[in-house]
Amino acid sequence: MRTTPAAAITATFFAAGPGVVAVLVPYWIGGWRFHSPFPDPVMIPLRALGALLVLAGLAVIVSAFVRFVVEGLGTPVPVAPPDRLVVGGFYRYVRNPMYVAIFAAVIGQAMLFGDPWLLLYAALLAIPVYSFVHWYEEPHLTRKFGAEYAAYRSHVPGWWPRLRPYRS
Repeated sequence: MRTTPAAAITATFFAAGPGVVAVLVPYWIGGWRFHSPFPDPVMIPLRALGALLVLAGLAVIVSAFVRFVVEGLGTPVPVAPPDRLVVGGFYRYVRNPMYVAIFAAVIGQAMLFGDPWLLLYAALLAIPVYSFVHWYEEPHLTRKFGAEYAAYRSHVPGWWPRLRPYRS
């Protein structure tokens, strides 16, 4: 796929996918209102850590989406997948950086706003996300990229980032 159409599709999917899941739904759930379920000495560092998780999640999501266009010559949209296996950037540390980043952003919002309902949302969200990865993405990548994906999968964890980057 050419870079310009891939970038346009990716940007649209970014708004429709992570934008809805990590921004719009958390807003619907809690209205981004601050709650204080714990005393201030606990909430201040909790809110700071939450803000860092939200910002880190956003940075990783943007980077991963760009990586699909630049390295994979495609999009993260299943109907317009990349031509090449994407293993650079944050993909050197974890196979699912987009999903991990979305969870970080949602959990970060729970911490930032002191909203336990967002933690429940993150836990419930894990079920369809894990199912999609396990039953669709991994078999599809195995069929499409074969031994290259098998080698990558054997060295890079799916959900908890490794400390040192993977070198293919």
